Amino acid sequence: MLLLAVTAVIVTYNSAAVIESCLEALQLHAPEASIIVVDNASSDRTAERVLPVPLIANSTNRGFAGAVNQGVSQIPPTDLVLLVNPDAELLTPIGPLIEACVLNGLAAGKLVGENGKAQKGFTIRRFPTSASLIFELLGINRLWPGNPVNRRYRYFDRDLEQTGPVEQPAGAFLMFRRDVWEKLGGFDERFFPIWFEDVDFCRRAAIHGFGIEYVPSVCARHAGGHSVNLLSSKARATHWCVSLLRYAAKHCPPLMFRATCLAVVFGSIPRMVLAAVQIKREDANQNLRPSGSYLKIISFASQCFWSPERAWRAL
Repeated sequence: MLLLAVTAVIVTYNSAAVIESCLEALQLHAPEASIIVVDNASSDRTAERVLPVPLIANSTNRGFAGAVNQGVSQIPPTDLVLLVNPDAELLTPIGPLIEACVLNGLAAGKLVGENGKAQKGFTIRRFPTSASLIFELLGINRLWPGNPVNRRYRYFDRDLEQTGPVEQPAGAFLMFRRDVWEKLGGFDERFFPIWFEDVDFCRRAAIHGFGIEYVPSVCARHAGGHSVNLLSSKARATHWCVSLLRYAAKHCPPLMFRATCLAVVFGSIPRMVLAAVQIKREDANQNLRPSGSYLKIISFASQCFWSPERAWRAL
């Protein structure tokens, strides 16, 4: 095995409850790796619990992509980068991942839940097609998880214990050569604050001829949704839809991008109604407007339908 330097980059946001376990697992199972933590203006005690590990403390939230780029920019050009979420705990040595990354450009290990089973449908996926995005937006994948589009998208037809090439591993546990990052110009920081930046990075890597190898013998336990769950349901819906439309604008044909815009509109209407009914029941005496965020999403998607470049402007 080639002896190359490895640096783990961890992006935190109010991660005090999980960061120590993440760091301890890395130091135990990957002692050869250096570590850099980039904190996106946490308001809890994350920064205190990171020390003495090198820390880049942002005064504002730069988003996941921006923070990753900050961390990677501090690494020597010959290094390998191990991107790890703070709610992921490494369970094995990383030697096989290093070998695969050197050979292909990118590599990913297996993510498992608290029960030790692979996080099927999340740890690896194929690149989203217009159909899979539309099925997600319209709730078809939730109502009929076994449909052919979703089976293909989430690799339900793949043995997760089998090593081999994949299209899109989760950014929660991803290794890449720094020269790949340089070739791609880093992560696209327009995917702000989260969602689809890792998908876009892998898609561009594939376009440039780099391979992505899945190495299930290297494993990490992943809680999932740590920082995302700190956002309100309205913020999650808004950020997800906006980032999805930006990904579609960048990678889907014009006609299919417009179909995706329509799916955002029609998928948002029943969600808006359900949210209004739920909050009306819970807060009947309060003057709340749960439909506001969905109206913004519908307006944004409608504008993108007519002007795809609108996807890159602020909501």
